[in-house]
Amino acid sequence: MRGAKSAKWAACAIVVAMAATACGGNKSDGASGDPDAKGIFTYQSTEPQNPLQPANGNEVGGGRILKSIFRGLTQFAPKDGSLKMAVADKIETTDSQHFTVTLKPGWTFQNGEPVTASSFVDAWNWGANTKNAQLNSSWFADIKGYDDVHPEKGDPTADKMSGLVVKDDKTFTVELKQPVSYWQYKTGYPALSPLPKAFFKDPKAFGQKPIGNGPYQVEKWDHNSQISLRSWDGYKGDDKPKNGGVDFKFYLKGEAAYADLQSNNLDVLDMVPPSSLTKYKQDLGDRAVDQPMATIQMIGFAMYNKDWDGVDKAKVRQGLSMAIDRDTITKTVLQGSRKPANSFLTPGILGYDPNAKNDLLQYNPDKAKQFIKDGGGVPGNKITILYNSDGNHKPWVDAVCNSITKTVGVACEGNPKPDFKTSRDLITSKKLGAGDMFRTGWQADYPHIASFLADVYRTGAASNDSGYSSKEFDDLANEADKAKSPEESAKLYQKAEEVLFKDMPQIPLWNYEENGGYSTHVKDVTYDWIGDPVWTDVQVLKK
Repeated sequence: MRGAKSAKWAACAIVVAMAATACGGNKSDGASGDPDAKGIFTYQSTEPQNPLQPANGNEVGGGRILKSIFRGLTQFAPKDGSLKMAVADKIETTDSQHFTVTLKPGWTFQNGEPVTASSFVDAWNWGANTKNAQLNSSWFADIKGYDDVHPEKGDPTADKMSGLVVKDDKTFTVELKQPVSYWQYKTGYPALSPLPKAFFKDPKAFGQKPIGNGPYQVEKWDHNSQISLRSWDGYKGDDKPKNGGVDFKFYLKGEAAYADLQSNNLDVLDMVPPSSLTKYKQDLGDRAVDQPMATIQMIGFAMYNKDWDGVDKAKVRQGLSMAIDRDTITKTVLQGSRKPANSFLTPGILGYDPNAKNDLLQYNPDKAKQFIKDGGGVPGNKITILYNSDGNHKPWVDAVCNSITKTVGVACEGNPKPDFKTSRDLITSKKLGAGDMFRTGWQADYPHIASFLADVYRTGAASNDSGYSSKEFDDLANEADKAKSPEESAKLYQKAEEVLFKDMPQIPLWNYEENGGYSTHVKDVTYDWIGDPVWTDVQVLKK
């Protein structure tokens, strides 16, 4: 059996896959002055949906903060997403099912408590337990004993997963239900972060001002305004901040954020609004950024609603997909800043095929009409698309609706909500009606096809917002997980993707490009492989 001796082996495969899309960013500072190691810079973001508990953040507003204040066993290199050790010194396995984790010495939490094997095991057991209602609980579903702490029905029969065993302060073992060749990659996701003892005394209070082990610590959270992070001198990682901290400012309108950037009242912005795409490079000069990122835009269906459920409506969903003129929308409304999707995946991950093509993602008015007719029509001949107004989505949502209505005669209109948190609360509570579609995007959590498929469409997955469930897809995903290598797993997952085209629980629209920029107050601003700024590298200039 070809098995990984450590997580580093699998990383090599991802580096090759990522090489064509490595993201370095624009390093010209566009400013003068010496760096201020204690300087604070500002970044445009959104109010987190939930308290800042690692296992409860699966959207970008909270996820960006959690990635800044916690470090797990592993992390991803900013340029290409390759895996590197963080708190772990090594993760050893001979069969991709049984792992021995050895921690580095010297790591502590921001309150001085040592980071130990129990810090991880206790956090994972708590996050997995159904009683704690954590959105990311399914991230622990691979571990033996998960079903005991998170049964499909009823109360847990245990409070610990049998697959986790603490050997000593710096060593613990992990046994999975079955082999998962890419499991090491999942340990870089914030949900698998360690937690200090203070968390378990009052998880709710901890979520408002968490104590992490990462490069930044939370100074203050002014709800619906900003979260202030400050660099932590005790951080043991090799990516120590080159600044004094970052204020995550929450904006309801992308235009307001861009105006603040132009006037130097905002330092770093990662998404230029559509209204400024034609001029931002001229406005910002060498401070403008344009690069690929591993993120896809989609619209989803409420599959849990009986009017959408069942194979008879799959043709309707397929027909709506073919009623969307992606080429025209990306070239006009989005000014070429997006690339029409050719699959449920993005470039830059293992398993993506740049030559893939599926007719269901091509604009075809005649087939769109026929498919919708054959499927029995759209319920009520009307749909809405739920979206957050603070994310610059209105122009393209209106364009998608216009394309659908013009092509197949189905009434379509946007359903805006004021902010990301409000829209996510409606989506994750699964209270949408028959005609309610929703805007959704997916940013890779790790550079493997499973991040885009298993974590979004597997039955019961944390981010399965559509409520989609397919035994055929689940069986193929399980087989892919048991593959002997990440590469073989990726090939098997491509077969699982074919089931998604057949059922179309969500409609892929386009892949993102990073269109951002920064002020004259900062330099060395780069963006990583998924489009997030590398906050620790930003240098603030003395005024």
